[in-house]
Amino acid sequence: MAPVVVTLGLVSLLTDISSESVAAILPLYLTVGLGVSTLAYGLIDAVYQGVSALVRIAAGWSADRSGHPKWVALIGYALSCVARVGFLLTTGVAAIAAVVAVDRVGKGIRSAPRDAMISAATAPQHTAYAFGVHRSLDTVGAVIGPVLAFAILWWIPDGYLAVMVVSLGFAVLGVVLLGLFVEDRPASAPARPSVPHGPRWRDVAAPGMVRLLVVAGVLGLLSVGDGFVYLALLERGGFAAHWFPLLYVGTSVAYLLLALPMGRLADRYGRARTLVLGHLALLAAYVAAGAPLAAAPGTLLALALLGIFYAATDGVLAAVAGRVVVPAVRASAIASAQTVVAVARMASSAGFGLLWFWLGPGTALLVVATALGAVLVPALLALAPLDREEAAR
Repeated sequence: MAPVVVTLGLVSLLTDISSESVAAILPLYLTVGLGVSTLAYGLIDAVYQGVSALVRIAAGWSADRSGHPKWVALIGYALSCVARVGFLLTTGVAAIAAVVAVDRVGKGIRSAPRDAMISAATAPQHTAYAFGVHRSLDTVGAVIGPVLAFAILWWIPDGYLAVMVVSLGFAVLGVVLLGLFVEDRPASAPARPSVPHGPRWRDVAAPGMVRLLVVAGVLGLLSVGDGFVYLALLERGGFAAHWFPLLYVGTSVAYLLLALPMGRLADRYGRARTLVLGHLALLAAYVAAGAPLAAAPGTLLALALLGIFYAATDGVLAAVAGRVVVPAVRASAIASAQTVVAVARMASSAGFGLLWFWLGPGTALLVVATALGAVLVPALLALAPLDREEAAR
């Protein structure tokens, strides 16, 4: 395993402690602490899910064009660090939405250049596994962050400010680690072929890439934000509100345990196939959260299924996108796939807020689960050629 993969994983670990400690309290803080409606929360969650799309492609293009993905990624990490300061200074819903937007712009800038560095430093036959290693370290942070938030709120009633101070400290550590210890061009990375004309959009718009973008967009439209699933579980009852941050931990632990096995599975049996079939777990999670199951078993099942979904899709999407185009536009391709998913999930969050308002949480989740089930077979057929082409290389 290339050292840069592990180091970038540690950077993501620290950054996720920072971001997930805040994300774990945000739905509860907004809907319980500030009393906003689920419709308003849906709009803020839409910002959280989709505003990064504004900069992802530009960041990926800049990384490809400059040949210095580290420094593009560093700008994104630093911007999210600045957003942590913003959380300390804001209390209104509109101001919080603006800070969330800044944070997500930072994520949009850093994601594709970072993933392109991982892909470039890894042998093609081990790409999904390398992303599994990175996502496993990333998910350790996603476990620690909500646990810290839970502990702080347990010891300090309404201790939201304390959570945000701790979040800022970990964000700073992540930026320092990236700046000082990650090589801009890892020695283990294969040499990039010379492309005199530079990266071109026609190289990004390869036929396989177009199929991937269409399928990822459709599936993203049917991917409800985790916060809605957790709020539905809370509304069903069975646990007190101060336990809410630990719902994120349950999902992250399942993701952590399965990221590496899913990466190996995707490398061996087909990354595109794994990407699509992973949405079966998401469908089942919607059913577990929306159906009238017993509170404790239904909650644990929903959290585990969400973890399986992310293990099968998160890093695998980047692994697929990074291999269906020429290396010169790898960051742009990954950014394009991530952008399509981000925009689709932004629309999904806004739409699901309305659906919740009209139908209630349980029925709304079951409606989305039905729609997701209807598109999985066509999606699988559409992406099957990508696995065959990869196997033939």
